Formats: sequence, C-alpha cells, structure tokens
Amino acid sequence: MSTPETASAIGGAAVATADAPAVPRYNRSLLGDTWGRFRRHKLAVIGAFLYITMTVLTVVGPVVWTTPINDIDFSASNQFSAAHPLGTDDLGRDTLARVLWGGRVSIAVGLCAMLVAITIGVFVGAMAGFFGGWIDITLSRIIEVFLSVPQLPLLLLVIYLYRNTLVAAFGPEMGVFIMIVAVIGGLNWMPTARLVRAGFVTQREREYVEAARCLGAGPARIIKHILPNTLSPIIVAGTLSVGSSMIAESTLSFLGLGFPPDVPTWGRLLFDAQNFLTIAPATALIPGTMIFLAVLSINFVGDGLRDALDPRRTL
Repeated sequence: MSTPETASAIGGAAVATADAPAVPRYNRSLLGDTWGRFRRHKLAVIGAFLYITMTVLTVVGPVVWTTPINDIDFSASNQFSAAHPLGTDDLGRDTLARVLWGGRVSIAVGLCAMLVAITIGVFVGAMAGFFGGWIDITLSRIIEVFLSVPQLPLLLLVIYLYRNTLVAAFGPEMGVFIMIVAVIGGLNWMPTARLVRAGFVTQREREYVEAARCLGAGPARIIKHILPNTLSPIIVAGTLSVGSSMIAESTLSFLGLGFPPDVPTWGRLLFDAQNFLTIAPATALIPGTMIFLAVLSINFVGDGLRDALDPRRTL
C-alpha cells in the first residue's frame, strides 16, 4: 500500500525522467565506419594526403608557374637559379614547369588506365562468377592466357602496330594517350576479374540471392545487388592498379615509345636525363622521386582501404 509520500516521490521521478534529455543515438553507416578504420591507418592517411597534394599541384601548378615548358635557353642549361629553382635540362628548359606539366599526363594515364582495367575486370569477373558452367570455364581460361603473356613485349608489339594509325586519327598527343591507356588498362584487368569472380561465386548462393530469384528477379537485377558486396576488393585493386599503370607508362616513355618528346611526362623526363646523370643528376632524381612518391602513396592508400573495408575489423 503506497503512502502519499511514496506516490509523490514516484511522480517526481517520472517528471524528472520525462524532463531528462534523451541519450543521443549513434547512427552507424558503412561510410562512417570505413572512414573511422581508414584514419587509424597512419600511413594510408599520409599517402592519401601526399597523393592528393601531388594531384592538386600538377593541376594548379602550371597555372601559377607560367614558365613555358618548351622554352629553350642554352645559356642556362643544367643550372639552378632564382628563375629556375629546380634547375634546367641540357637544353635550358625549366625543370619545375616540365615536372608539373608531366605530372598531369602521368597521373591522368594512371587513373584512366585504372578505370579501363576495373571496367573490363568487373564485367568479366561478374559474368564468370554469376553464371558459372561453360561461361566460367571459358572466361577463366581467357584470364589465365592473359596472365601468362609477358606484358612488356605485348605492349611494344601493340604500340608498333597501332601507334601511327591512332596518331593519324586523333593527333600525336591524344592518339598516344588513347593508345597507352587502352593498352595498359587492357593488360591489367585480370587480377580484378579473379577477385570479382571469387566474390560472385561466394555471394550467388546467399539467402538474399535465392530470395531475389524466388521473386522473379532476372540476372541483371541480381548482379546489380551482388556487386555492392564485392566492392571492397574492387576498390583495393583499383588503387593498386593506378600505381602499376603509372610505372608502365613511365617504362614506355623511358624506352622512347610513349608520348612525343615535346610532351614531358615523368617517364619522358627520365629518358631525356639518362645521358646527363653524371653532370646533372637532378634532372633524373626529380622526376624519379615524383614517380616513387606517387606510386608509394597510392599503395599506402590501397593498404588502408583493404583494412578499412574489412568487416571483421572493429573501430
């Protein structure tokens, strides 16, 4: 039996509870959890900051540093000065202007070749993993054939056969850009295809896929639902593909098979500096360092994304 004092206390507690502010609820999301895990990976954060900084510098730098990239001054060849803080090459062309401009081309090649490789890899891997049977066997054998072919000789062969045709159709710069992006991207899709295939083989037997089949969903709709569950390996493979594409472009330019001499990519700058390593090592060290930092930073980002997108890891 409650007394008036007890009832009053209970009523006061109820009022206090009603007036107390509600505890804010933490709404978790995939993007928020991924960012929380990614920022704990210090090297990945540093790599992302470095890569974004290099990209911004190559985009904005030529607008701020307006020295023409092909102005020749033989009297200032291989010299450092206030007008040329990073020095000049053997013809007296400003190294800073050429490095900034060349970064545009090298980074654009890496990103575009990555998009080509990811597009082909996702399509082939999804078809092989979802349908199985003879489609899986055929596409898997094609992947193995491409993996067994040495890439550099095939790159050289394709460039030798189609370079003049593309240059005549699109011009010397755009034609070579399309050729290099298509060739590099077309020879780097196999790892992505194998990862996507493995993800689709795992996901196609899950309950939500069976439920979608029972509801009458077609293959295209089911693939659209499975694909987000395989994004983790795709994103990681894409970031790593950027670095390998930049190295491939630098290799072609270093061999003299890339862009024309008046287009200063980082690989082309290394090719031009190879005969002056003893008297002007900076002409090779500066573009080589840019290639090294760009590839290293994007690899750190790939490692961080791999850990951040792992659902078994906790915040």
